[in-house]
Amino acid sequence: MSGINFKRQISDSVDNAVERAIKALAAEGFGIMTRIDMHAKIKEKTGKDIVPTVILGACNPNLAYEAYHANPDVASLLPCNAVVREIAPGTISLEYAAPSGMMRILGDAKLTALAAEADTRIRRALDNT
Repeated sequence: MSGINFKRQISDSVDNAVERAIKALAAEGFGIMTRIDMHAKIKEKTGKDIVPTVILGACNPNLAYEAYHANPDVASLLPCNAVVREIAPGTISLEYAAPSGMMRILGDAKLTALAAEADTRIRRALDNT
């Protein structure tokens, strides 16, 4: 962990890894609010290529509700991103935002403490992807 995310590598295709990530996050109470196929957007907007990279905006509504009521400024840090990135053919990097790392940005100890539950769930989702 870098402080802001949890990472691991798996052997799979991007498409399968995205589906695995969605299922693992759902099992921990996270729904997918957004999906950005970053490689496609970069190609569309700049004509340049990057490796296949998909960003999933994941949110656990109950945890988000608690965080928002503790400090509404948290809205600028939601949802949590889960990145699925091909680093070599058949090798995928999974990079899931660490909620506590994001909450530390606001300097709010209460939010950071609340994020511990989200960290646990995100780590489990990562382990099960």
